[in-house]
Amino acid sequence: MGLEGARYPWRFRLVLALLAAMVGAIAWRILDLQVIDRAFLQEQGDARSVRHVPIPAHRGLISDRNGEPLAVSTPVTTLWANGKELQAARSRWPELAAALGQDVRVFSQRLEQSANREFMYLVRGLTPERGQAVLDLKMPGVYGIEEFRRFYPAGEVAAQLVGFTDVDDRGREGVELSFDNWLAGVQGKRQVLKDRRGRLIKDVQVMENAKPGKALALSIDLRLQYLANRELRNALVENGAKAGSLVIMDVKTGEILAMVNQPSYNPNNRRNMQPAMMRNRAMIDVFEPGSTVKPLSMSAALQSGRWKPSDIVEVYPGSLQIGKYTIKDVSKTEGPALDLTGILINSSNVGMSKVAFDIGGEAIYNLMQQVGLGQDTGLGFPGERVGNLPNHREWRKAETATLSYGYGLSVTALQLVHAYSALANNGRLVPLSLVRVDREPVATQVVPEAVAKTMQGMLQQVVEAPRGVFRAQVPGYHVAGKSGTARKATVGSKGYTANAYRSLFAGFGPMSNPRFAVVVVIDEPSKAGYFGGLVSAPVFSKVMSGTLRLMNIQPDNLPAEQPQQTVATSAGNGGRL
Repeated sequence: MGLEGARYPWRFRLVLALLAAMVGAIAWRILDLQVIDRAFLQEQGDARSVRHVPIPAHRGLISDRNGEPLAVSTPVTTLWANGKELQAARSRWPELAAALGQDVRVFSQRLEQSANREFMYLVRGLTPERGQAVLDLKMPGVYGIEEFRRFYPAGEVAAQLVGFTDVDDRGREGVELSFDNWLAGVQGKRQVLKDRRGRLIKDVQVMENAKPGKALALSIDLRLQYLANRELRNALVENGAKAGSLVIMDVKTGEILAMVNQPSYNPNNRRNMQPAMMRNRAMIDVFEPGSTVKPLSMSAALQSGRWKPSDIVEVYPGSLQIGKYTIKDVSKTEGPALDLTGILINSSNVGMSKVAFDIGGEAIYNLMQQVGLGQDTGLGFPGERVGNLPNHREWRKAETATLSYGYGLSVTALQLVHAYSALANNGRLVPLSLVRVDREPVATQVVPEAVAKTMQGMLQQVVEAPRGVFRAQVPGYHVAGKSGTARKATVGSKGYTANAYRSLFAGFGPMSNPRFAVVVVIDEPSKAGYFGGLVSAPVFSKVMSGTLRLMNIQPDNLPAEQPQQTVATSAGNGGRL
């Protein structure tokens, strides 16, 4: 070996030089990292210990017009675990299961299946106190996250309107979904130091503050919402009905003061909720409005200038043949001929059809379109329907007649109350709003003022005349309205379902200065009867009565003061006045 080294001295020197160069490079790198470029190692160390933890942001408060809460965010604790770390504490699994209120066997199987996972939810949405009690067990691999959960103080009363959020606090139904961008907050971020096991060592600093969501004041008056919900629920029970909707609207501002649907659900506990309960029927369910649109057809007749309220129409014998179709009056009218008000009071299909033939279907179509039927309301509510208002190139008698008394078109309860608001507001239509309106909106004159005022008087007679819908009367107030009864169309085929009806009533008051419009829809009543004047009119009376009193509207129909002697005599006869 010595001989070889002596024979090739340059090889030996080359090996020594290479070894020296390697040692020098290593020494230089150590010097560079430890002295010259210290930031690199610090950065790498921080990457393994510095963490950015999200700061939860709560959603904005949803309240009614008076500030009563409809949806609030409450702090909760979510517990998660590192499945690998939990394997080292198998003896404490029963203790953890008991603290979480879970079955030990099922809980253990779940942890076994997640043995190789570094993240798994244990339970979400615990109260902070209960979550901290679990964390205080100091269980290896168990950690907590601060979150917010939505709570709905009004429960089922405003469920379909307000909607709800999912487990990640994102809007999924109703106002929570349609205003999600407005209500959702923006998470913040804070910097912390953690060890290799993920345990918190030090809270360093807040990098970004959380931005809470913006508050939203709805147009709903929670007092009226409770009133409407109670009366609608009672009506469904009394009449053995399948479902129902009720809407109260301020005709001056366009605000929806109450919108209720039955059956409903509790948004705070949705375990037994059925999908049908989630539907905001007042905005999603469409139906043929029946006789409730006769006032709109009659308004078109008055607007044409060809008709006035005192004009007489022959309705005998209560039926009218049009080709192979026969138009019939459901009930016997008070005579062989009726004036226009009498047509509305008796709800005569024959009389309404003859008036419609004279003015033409196009005139009725145009007015219905002007008051919002078949049109988008502009509310942007998820799943809202626009209904259908048919137009024909040639208006034949059959299409003209059916449109005039409420068949062949489809509307929602919200569209119907919007249309009646135009009549109540002297022919002026204002945009609808689910949000509180601070300034009276710009109104559009869609019906001549003189026509609207004439129609107000005619509809008042529909309620107050001897043959009128007396069940809709409101003690102490003059009100107006029209009942309707519509057969339910068969789903998936033509024609109508046997013995299936919707009972309707639409009206407004007080007549001294109409302020509130109400629509009641009761689906498939099955007990005493199904006519709108029998089933829905009493609900209108109770809801309108409560609304006028809660809103401090001065009565305009108080009885005249009786002499003292007359009162005493009446009392002596058992108080029957």
